[in-house]
Amino acid sequence: MKRCIAGCCLIFFVATIVPTPLMAQTLDIRGAWKPETYRMKDGTVHIVTGLITFTEKDWSVLFFIITAEGPQRASGEGGTYGLTGDRLTFRHLYHFAGEKGDPTKLIMTARDPKTSDAPDEPCTIEIQSDLLTIHFPSGNRMTFRRSSGF
Repeated sequence: MKRCIAGCCLIFFVATIVPTPLMAQTLDIRGAWKPETYRMKDGTVHIVTGLITFTEKDWSVLFFIITAEGPQRASGEGGTYGLTGDRLTFRHLYHFAGEKGDPTKLIMTARDPKTSDAPDEPCTIEIQSDLLTIHFPSGNRMTFRRSSGF
């Protein structure tokens, strides 16, 4: 009987200490993150600078792709987001982008937050210590380092 009670206590203790898939951790991405690398699907790696910020529901990003000649491409984007497990879905409300020397590639979009036509971008994320990697549906991925909390 004592063995049975001890065994039950041990099982209860382990079950409350050891996480299980049913008790998935919620990843906390709130705060500001500085981009470090932007790796394209084809393996090309770009040096980037800027900042992505997450509040409880909103996000915004400003980043520049840098070469020896200086900034070559820039993008400012924002909207709302949802996060479930490692699934991050961006809702794109605002987008401004351009490339150096090519005014035909200038993009400007501003959507009413109440509209339903804002595109969603389902991504997956990884967090390792103070590094956040966002895997985009295009096959590209960007890695950020936490620069502040929330």
